[in-house]
Amino acid sequence: MYELIVFDWDGTLMDSEATIVDCLQMAARDLGIAEPGRERARNVIGLGLHQALASLFPASSDAQVDALAQQYRKHFLREDRAPSPLFPGARELLEELASRGYFLAVATGKSRQGLDMELEHSGLGTFFQATRCADEAFSKPHPQLLLDVLDYLGVASGQALVVGDTEYDMQMAANAGSDAIGVGFGVHSPERLREHGALTVVEHLQHVSDWLAESGGQ
Repeated sequence: MYELIVFDWDGTLMDSEATIVDCLQMAARDLGIAEPGRERARNVIGLGLHQALASLFPASSDAQVDALAQQYRKHFLREDRAPSPLFPGARELLEELASRGYFLAVATGKSRQGLDMELEHSGLGTFFQATRCADEAFSKPHPQLLLDVLDYLGVASGQALVVGDTEYDMQMAANAGSDAIGVGFGVHSPERLREHGALTVVEHLQHVSDWLAESGGQ
């Protein structure tokens, strides 16, 4: 029986793909670097920002990656940017899981400043007992984000379930000794999620609750 459900953020609870891709492309344009295509840019969503940028721009120096990160943050954190929407059923799922006594947490490739901004805009912050960001630990697929959450809440790895939309989420869970399920409406395909260890892939967030009930996860 799971005690803790750990959610990825972008592509899992929030439909932020378009915003992230736009900000990555604008950062490249700001510095006169050839911008990546949308498919290449969306593929790195879920990694920490510096890891994502280093993957997108492998010929860039560390200084160039730092400059790209600075420009990305400028665009993503600007006050006039329209907030990204939550996926349908996100709030209802969290309300239901909280009512059933689960610990809830977030492990994300976002920065602390970026996540705190989105938690405030979405009003979801009160649901989570713990959150961990990529500027506070090694980026996914390294397990540290998840291990830090487990340690903070005193939950064994086998009693935690990760919910995410990328292979990096699935690998993080496996590397920490936890189970994971995928959502099929995010960045990576259902086949890719299953290939990297997803126990199942759901097509609507409410199906997470259904799967927990059917699988005996509580």
